[in-house]
Amino acid sequence: MTFNNLVLESNTVRLEPLNIEHKQGLCEAICDGELWNLHVTLVPHPDNIDAFIDRALELYAKGDGITFVTIDKKSNTIVGSSRFMKADFANKKVEIGNTFLAKSAQRTTVNTQAKLLMLSYAFDELNFNRVEFLTDYLNKKSRAAILNLGAKQEGILCNHMVMPDGRVRDSVLFSIINGSWPGIKMHLTDKLK
Repeated sequence: MTFNNLVLESNTVRLEPLNIEHKQGLCEAICDGELWNLHVTLVPHPDNIDAFIDRALELYAKGDGITFVTIDKKSNTIVGSSRFMKADFANKKVEIGNTFLAKSAQRTTVNTQAKLLMLSYAFDELNFNRVEFLTDYLNKKSRAAILNLGAKQEGILCNHMVMPDGRVRDSVLFSIINGSWPGIKMHLTDKLK
């Protein structure tokens, strides 16, 4: 089972599989807020966007997941990206990560809508048991956003990874499980009304 060119769409947001045609729009989103300068994220610099796209396509070909561009349908512009990653179909789990949004799209409903689409697909279509989120311990905005989705913090992975600047990062692990999904789905749907 794979993600087969999956497109997820609501009346305000469309998630399309990342491809080379999205390069310019993705660079513009990254430049809106100079997202690569945030030391608590792994957003590519526009000069490195080809490597980011190549890596996303490589992981997709291996069945690891799928990287989406996030499109705001009102303006028909790319405002960010998110990824289903570390897909484990045998154990019915996946991670949602590598999420970033242009500064102008932050604190809007775009992220909530995108995550509702992704979570609905994981639980309602794939019948997964678990969706994980992992973020830098120092990234307070990301931690708050994940909690705001309804995810539960499970723990802190100390010295989990080395960041591009050499800092050794602690990562916080969150999850949503299938038993909690109906209530969380209702919560997210109500937030978007």
